[in-house]
Amino acid sequence: MEILPGLSEPIFRFSVFAAVLVAMALIELVIPRRKLTVPKTKRWATNFAIVAIDTAVVRLMGALAVPLVAVASAVYAETNGWGLFNLISLPHWLEFLLALLILDLAIWFQHYVSHKVPLFWRLHRVHHADVDIDVSTAIRFHPIEIALSMLWKIVLVFVFGTAAIAVVVFEVILNGGALFNHANIALPSWLDRALRVLIVTPDMHRVHHSVIRREHDTNFGFNLSIWDRFFGTYTDQPDRGHEGMKIGLEQFPAPAPTRLIWSLALPFASKPGQR
Repeated sequence: MEILPGLSEPIFRFSVFAAVLVAMALIELVIPRRKLTVPKTKRWATNFAIVAIDTAVVRLMGALAVPLVAVASAVYAETNGWGLFNLISLPHWLEFLLALLILDLAIWFQHYVSHKVPLFWRLHRVHHADVDIDVSTAIRFHPIEIALSMLWKIVLVFVFGTAAIAVVVFEVILNGGALFNHANIALPSWLDRALRVLIVTPDMHRVHHSVIRREHDTNFGFNLSIWDRFFGTYTDQPDRGHEGMKIGLEQFPAPAPTRLIWSLALPFASKPGQR
């Protein structure tokens, strides 16, 4: 799929992802919000190795005889007239906007379920086990969780008949938003307050990575902040403040979460995790 003449969808995605990643990493160096508790070197090596495996898994899913990726599913649904948006007539701009809202709410719900269902929590705790939170935490998701998330998006695409361009734009926004709100950057308080009226800020999402369960079971949004307010899962600030709060899961202290094999094996470990 070409976004623009000569610009393929994978190149477009990677270019935006890389640009946001580098920007956030540089801003973290200039205006860090918290002092990190362990050196970046091993954490980043592990987190980037995990995203490399995740990318390979998604590419393999897309290379199957019947591609298991959301964009290909959107093209297939449109070709065959499947899904709500292919059955009703709406202005293109309204359909596009509704698709973005529906997908964002669906990812919020997926994230909520990943905390409430023990089987999914086993996978999701790989993300929460990171002992610090910075831009690299945004890409630290177990490959099985990434695959299940893709299957969930495919279901949504078939149900709603979401246009392929809306799926691409949503996934680019989702990735960029995750890099932004996981970044260890100190926004001015006035800017944080203004932004979090609509979108998830780093201070808002950092609460979600607290070791305290009643804090990490809130602020599930990745892009829009409105869902947490609407569903009553919003926490404004951590009890111990952003400099004093502890990140991660109490039963999984450093250095174990900084190791690649340990992180990949965590869902299969006997310890049930913090629930």
